[in-house]
Amino acid sequence: MSEADFIVVTDTGSNDGTVERLREKGANVYVNEIKPWRFDVARNISMDHVPEDIDICVCTDLDELFEKGWRKCLEDVWTADTNRAKYLYNWSLKEDGTPEVQFNYFKAHARHDYKWKYPIHECLIYLGKPPEKTVFAAGMVLNHYPDNTKSRRSYLPLLEMAVKEYPEDDRVTYYLGREYMYKGMWKNCIETLKRHLSLKSSVWKEERCASMRWIAKSYSELSNYTEAYSWYFRAVAECPHMREPYIECAKMAYNLKHWETVFYMAEQALKIKQKSWTYINMGYCWDHTPDDLAALSCYWLCMYERSLSHAKAALSFSPNDKRLINNLSIIEKKCNNS
Repeated sequence: MSEADFIVVTDTGSNDGTVERLREKGANVYVNEIKPWRFDVARNISMDHVPEDIDICVCTDLDELFEKGWRKCLEDVWTADTNRAKYLYNWSLKEDGTPEVQFNYFKAHARHDYKWKYPIHECLIYLGKPPEKTVFAAGMVLNHYPDNTKSRRSYLPLLEMAVKEYPEDDRVTYYLGREYMYKGMWKNCIETLKRHLSLKSSVWKEERCASMRWIAKSYSELSNYTEAYSWYFRAVAECPHMREPYIECAKMAYNLKHWETVFYMAEQALKIKQKSWTYINMGYCWDHTPDDLAALSCYWLCMYERSLSHAKAALSFSPNDKRLINNLSIIEKKCNNS
């Protein structure tokens, strides 16, 4: 954050010397205990610590790191009537440092007319005079380096609290259903996400598609493949411009050795050349996986030349992957002998 004019940190109870180390670096650190814990209260208290005359607030957590030059990217697009800026967020990175899961983030905003909402998966609510003007800061990139040993214990009860507070809110209902999926609570996931899809406010197609994908995954985990296929097909119909439903359906079909379905879904996904600007892009839809699935299905469908082309494309993404190298060798031998 060193490119910022003023750095405010709100510490909510660390005991490992974080406060002292941050103050040594020149940060303005406040210590606030939040009981009972909820993220919106903590972030609103933190925002209250920002001086009133600041123009732009940029909110990050301690496990996030901006790539250098972010401030200029923000200033280049910010105008007097701008309220908020979006920018690229790499939620997870592969071992080689390339993005895995990425989407556009929203935590750069004007100092006034904003408030954080929801006890978890909190977001900024605009309270000013409409319309809210949002710009995109090209080149502004925030990378996330999560501590994977950190517990998610608090997520589920906080999401259940959020749904009780906002029972008709599509956003928190979706997040609760997704959390049930993460926990392997398949029936809870299906029930909650079906309710999400039934809400009047559930109109964002990309998120509806995600609900359908998680319902499909849950049915698959319950070995109800008929329902799983049905929901994957619905997800494709909801967002035919996103690779995710095609690839996730193809992965299930691969496990079932339904090669025609694997082939069709992988080929359709590869026709999509543009990542989503409005929703989460899963890394496995943009790495070697689509071509790998296509290569495998073509091989088992005896389309060896086509399999070879896809195998070479898959290897171009991951040239040191031993499995992909071995697959290419097997396919090449089959092509030479056929």
